[in-house]
Amino acid sequence: MLIEASEGDVTVVYCNAIAASVQIEVEPVGRWFEAFLKRRNRNVSASFQELEEEEELSEESEDEELQLEDFPLLRTLDPKDWKNQDHYAVLGLAHMRYKATQKQIKAAHKAIVLKHHPDKRKAAGEQIVGDGDYFTCITKAIEILSDPVKRRAFDSVDPTFDNAVPSKGEGKDNFFEAYAPVFERNARWSSKKHVPRLGTMDSSFEDVDHFYSVWYNFESWREFSYLDEEEKDKAECRDERRWIEKQNRAARATRKKEEMNRLRTLVDTAYSLDPRIKKFKDDEKARKENEKKAKADAKRKEQEEKERARQAELDAARMAKEKEEEEAKLVAQQAKKEKEIQKKAIKKERQKLRTTCKNWNYFGDNESDSVKMMEDVEKLCDRLELVSLQSLNEGLASGSKEEGKVAVEKQVQEVNAQLQKEKDAEVQARQAVRTAVQASGGGGGGGKGWNEEELPLLIKAVNLFPAGTNARWEVIANYMNLHSTSGIKRTAKDVINKAKNLQKLEPGQKDEINKKAFEKFNKEHAAVPQTVDNAVPSERFDGAEANTASWTTEEQKLLEQALKTYPVSTPERWDKIAAAVPGRTKKDCMKRYKELVEMVKAKKAAQEQVGSKSKK
Repeated sequence: MLIEASEGDVTVVYCNAIAASVQIEVEPVGRWFEAFLKRRNRNVSASFQELEEEEELSEESEDEELQLEDFPLLRTLDPKDWKNQDHYAVLGLAHMRYKATQKQIKAAHKAIVLKHHPDKRKAAGEQIVGDGDYFTCITKAIEILSDPVKRRAFDSVDPTFDNAVPSKGEGKDNFFEAYAPVFERNARWSSKKHVPRLGTMDSSFEDVDHFYSVWYNFESWREFSYLDEEEKDKAECRDERRWIEKQNRAARATRKKEEMNRLRTLVDTAYSLDPRIKKFKDDEKARKENEKKAKADAKRKEQEEKERARQAELDAARMAKEKEEEEAKLVAQQAKKEKEIQKKAIKKERQKLRTTCKNWNYFGDNESDSVKMMEDVEKLCDRLELVSLQSLNEGLASGSKEEGKVAVEKQVQEVNAQLQKEKDAEVQARQAVRTAVQASGGGGGGGKGWNEEELPLLIKAVNLFPAGTNARWEVIANYMNLHSTSGIKRTAKDVINKAKNLQKLEPGQKDEINKKAFEKFNKEHAAVPQTVDNAVPSERFDGAEANTASWTTEEQKLLEQALKTYPVSTPERWDKIAAAVPGRTKKDCMKRYKELVEMVKAKKAAQEQVGSKSKK
């Protein structure tokens, strides 16, 4: 405080004695340096920093005054049902909920832990349940509320939040009292800050328009991942994890759509009941009534012209389409009619040929000749076309019985020659395959040939043990020796030579070999006699008859995926697997699974035997 001057004192200012100002650079250190960096990075002044520090101090004081609410049902909570629990109530923050800060959440957790920790309760003589203790719910609550992402997911489905939308009857008489709290309550979901309030009856047109513009373009951060029914971390494989993620995304999208529809219903209902909107519309309508009427008349005339033009185009398009359909229908009827005429003509000519031959007793003097000629006539009816039948019938009608017999026999000879030519071609093809197989059967096996059983077995083994298999040809030879019934022991050299010969065969010859093997298999397994009278079918393979068609690559992939998706513990497992493989029954899937298991066992046995030989 300055000393008061006396009455006789005079204030004198010495201007020359004042030194010039000098700029001095000061370097902050310690906590002041940290504050300086924060201000520089955030581009704020020192005064703003002081305000933030004051807010932090006020928050700390609030934390000190934090009051927790007791949760009477805390000790009865089931840790397995954590998703349906109120985590704020577990920590005693049910009265604060989403407004609670992280410091308040941590302080509440600390207080709850000090009170309910199992070690403290155990020391007090309380019996601890173990994994089912309610303290796990406290741990789960702090885990969710301390993580911003998980907390936002839980806040999005806050069980205490009121999702109700007032009906038109509720807001008709007291609009502002009914809808103002609802908009204020739902404003918490906005991705943008400073959402405008509903206002009053005296609000201007600009304020009301801005309010509804914001809410009609409302961007909600609310999401529903907390309600996911499936947890992808529990998936057994990548495909199942992807399936779970797909299901969860679909469920979230559905709930998000319902949420946006709810908000849109709220805005639409409020807009339709807002008395200010009605007032603005009435004023606008009164001011522009004449202008609007003129525009409406002009627009109506224009619309009528457009409607007439559009109707004319539609009529023209409809008529053109009807004409086109009628033409197509006529063409189809004509084609059908011609087909029926041709069919009737062929039937008529066949009947005519049969009748003519029958009238002449099939040109035979005895019953055996007549029967033989009857068979030949039926062969002609099946093989000859319409033109040939007409020509033959004309010849029979214009000639005598002997001439007719000659004509029929000539036609029969031509048909028989054609059939014989087709048969000879088929025989030659089979002979070529057989010759190629015999020619390729001289390599390996100590001079012993390869029979029809060993060739398919070799092809199967080559596909079963692809290139890159350790000691591949020894494994293939061992596999053939284990499964072959010929008794001939094949070496790796025999197998290599035979495989090279098979590579030189044509694709048709390979198909012929496989076809013969399949025919032999069907012949051996065509009829399996029952060893017990009145044997009851196996319950495991009971049901529809198995599909004998070979399994495609796509079906094999679907079966493998279904086996992964439905483990052994799944009830009615094979019914679900069969439903996942279109075109295959339960019996087909079980049989294929057994074949795969036997194939894998055989492959491992062959590899293990070769490995043991190499070790010796």
